[in-house]
Amino acid sequence: MAMTGIERIGNILQRKPVDRIGLYEHFWGDTCRKWTDEGHLREGESLEDHFGFDLSECGAFNMVADLDFTPEVVEETEETQLIRDGNGALLRRHKLHDATPEHVDFTVRERTVWEEFAKPRLVADRRRINFEAYRAARDAARAHERFFFWAGVNVFELMSYLCGHEYMLMGMAVDPDWIKDMVSTYSRLNVDLMEILFAEEGAPEGVWFYDDLGFKQRPFISPDMYREIIQPGHKRTFDYAKSRGLPVVLHSCGFVAPLIPGMLEAGIDGLQVIEVKAGMDLLQLHKDFGDRLSFIGGTDVRVLYSNDRDRIEAELCGKIPVVKEGYGYVLHTDHSVPDQVEYASYRYFVDRGLELGQY
Repeated sequence: MAMTGIERIGNILQRKPVDRIGLYEHFWGDTCRKWTDEGHLREGESLEDHFGFDLSECGAFNMVADLDFTPEVVEETEETQLIRDGNGALLRRHKLHDATPEHVDFTVRERTVWEEFAKPRLVADRRRINFEAYRAARDAARAHERFFFWAGVNVFELMSYLCGHEYMLMGMAVDPDWIKDMVSTYSRLNVDLMEILFAEEGAPEGVWFYDDLGFKQRPFISPDMYREIIQPGHKRTFDYAKSRGLPVVLHSCGFVAPLIPGMLEAGIDGLQVIEVKAGMDLLQLHKDFGDRLSFIGGTDVRVLYSNDRDRIEAELCGKIPVVKEGYGYVLHTDHSVPDQVEYASYRYFVDRGLELGQY
């Protein structure tokens, strides 16, 4: 008998028997627009509904330092905008396509500015919570029996939004107490906001945090630095979720394999997205940690945008039969699906992946 998405993902995160592997995905907005223009999707159609995903998530918090600051366009070209935001960060964003913004400059570069500008503002103001979006997303997930995650950004990435990777990482080396104070402030703010939201709107089925801790072939920090500086913030937020009986999924782009033992100590149940081009090896991770950790992702999206069915078949056949063992896997690429991927290629990826993922 087929399980619901709620049942399936709940079991996968505990590595208990299921009827098949799970299914989920992230897409760039350009991809959705292309597939809609081509007639594969109806205007405004939910991708969760269209592909039958087993889970959905909702990011409901605004974690910018100054809630009253109106983002200002400092410079504009035909293709980009240079925008200063409520964190005092100067970011260059593309206008013509979806992309990660370029970090140009930051107001918060050291402890004094943090203490004077940002820290006093990072409090649990109700204006930070989009109650309506959370309620609507939860209700839609329940109507389709999908496992519903509250989703938010954790301490490492929040600090990078405020002061950029360069100043944050230098701070870890020369003024670690400043970084620890930021970790404590952001983790407490996340917990305070979750308490308000869940008390008023009800808890989700799980908690999903975004925290990009790696780049190509390396994490940004060592395992020891993770445990000393970042892990306490992770543990505070994860412990809160566990106190509510909620499993925790951590998203991290980049190469983070050396940090996984510390992440497990902090309390993660699932890891996403397992980026192949950064050096992550799904098969090795499954071998090393599959008895303690579930995986979402790890199939090479570059294979999909080759739009070569033989290559997609080889990618799936080389991984799914192995990682389905132990019941802890959700089919997902190793990054958001770009618009180079044809609809037929992604449809084949889903259909064939689930075929291989039956128990």
